[in-house]
This record gives sequence, structure tokens and C-alpha cells, in this order.
Amino acid sequence: MYAVVGCSNCEALWVVEGRPDTTSCPRCQKRHQHKKLKKFVTCETAEAAKDARSRLLAERGGFAEAAAELDAFERLGETAMESGMSDDEFLAAAGLDADEVQAAGERAESGRERNLSREAAVRTALRELDTPSEGAVREFAADHGVPGDYVARFLSKLERAGEVTRTADGGYRLL
Repeated sequence: MYAVVGCSNCEALWVVEGRPDTTSCPRCQKRHQHKKLKKFVTCETAEAAKDARSRLLAERGGFAEAAAELDAFERLGETAMESGMSDDEFLAAAGLDADEVQAAGERAESGRERNLSREAAVRTALRELDTPSEGAVREFAADHGVPGDYVARFLSKLERAGEVTRTADGGYRLL
């Protein structure tokens, strides 16, 4: 059960869940005993209580007619989205063909799996490959636009730093 209650000190309205012993006004921080508070509306759901509080505030501010025309609180976002133009209308107004834009987006997404930096490509290869030999790491990195000489230098640097070690079969293992 939810109640819309009012502060006797500053006249603020807020929603209280259940029947607590005391509650504080969110505006002036005055502590009130729940049983002594004026309950303007009681509702079963929090959403209904929020709507009731909004309508009470609108009536208080002289906006009763505008409040009556508003939908429920949770529908306001949907109403806002419905009132604007669709994506296709926006693209057409900008002089673009919506089908061509969609096709370009699909090409861009399917063209590459991920965009990695040089260092990230080598580290990802070392983590994800089953047997990360230098050749396999070079091949993985090349798929992400990393030159082979960079791979060799970076592997050597990682080995000197103690981040990787060479295995007996010539591969690499992260430490």
C-alpha cells in the first residue's frame, strides 16, 4: 500500500510505502509520525501513487486542465517517442535513403569483428589462441591490420618484461 502524504511544515507532497512509524519530509527534513500525517490518496501500486501525487501538484499549481490531458506517468516516455518522426522519415528529410544506410551499417558490422590497437591485437591473440606460436600471433594480428615486424618486436618486449614465456614447442604462454 502506498500513500501520498503532505508535510504540515512546508506543504510538500511525497509517496510513502506501507505504514512506517515515522517518515521525513524530503523538502524540509522534518520528522513526522505516519499516523498523524494527512493522507491525500492511498493506492495499491507505486506508479498509481506517483500519478496521484503528480495530479495533486498540478492542481495546486493551477495546471489541472493540463494534468487531466496527461497520460499515466509510465506512458509519458512512449508518448514522447511517438510524437517525433521515425528514423526513416528523419533520413529522408536529410536526403538519405534508409535502405542504403541500413546496408552500409550491416557491411560495417560484418566487415570486422572488433577494432583492436596493435598492442591489444597481440595480447588478445596470446589470450585467445589455443597454441599461440609466433606465426599464429602474426596471422591473428595481421587480420587486425598489425604489421608482422611489430608483432615480433612486441613479443620480444613482453618476453623481456616477463609477461610471456616461450614453451618447448616454440609457442608463447602468458604469465
